[in-house]
Amino acid sequence: MTFAYYTGCRVDEIRNLRWNQVNLAEKIVALNPMETKNEEGRPLYLNEDLLNEMHNLHSNRHLGCPYVFQRDGQQIKDSRWAWKNACIKAGLFRIAKDEQGKEIKVPSKIFHDLRRTAVRDMVRSSVPERVAMRISGHKTRSVFDRYNIVSDKDLEEAARTREEHLAK
Repeated sequence: MTFAYYTGCRVDEIRNLRWNQVNLAEKIVALNPMETKNEEGRPLYLNEDLLNEMHNLHSNRHLGCPYVFQRDGQQIKDSRWAWKNACIKAGLFRIAKDEQGKEIKVPSKIFHDLRRTAVRDMVRSSVPERVAMRISGHKTRSVFDRYNIVSDKDLEEAARTREEHLAK
């Protein structure tokens, strides 16, 4: 989750990430061209939180397993149950009914929401949009704009910023 939150990577880019793509000394991860959705490689520079997480993963890696994100030395193929449990523990769920009419907890977020969050956070942190697009692997402005959603809080902030500018 931490890796997705900071990088905006797609779930398959994360699942397929191998240690030979990670350079902890240089604080960089290299996504290979044929392993990204748009078939373009890209470097990901690690901030301190992400670097610490990667050091922790490296220290606890399963020797012989090339994958950064693994379970018991095997590549993670499906993380839906782990995601569901994490959402429920965090209180991010809604109540629904199963086929028998029994109430169940259903996550109110999907893993891909972390991609949207990463894009929004980059833009709101004053990362230029073209740079955010490169980090997240978005090739087109139209798709990027779908991730960079404008909220009421954004509109309120714009009014405040403009007011401060005009006051100067």
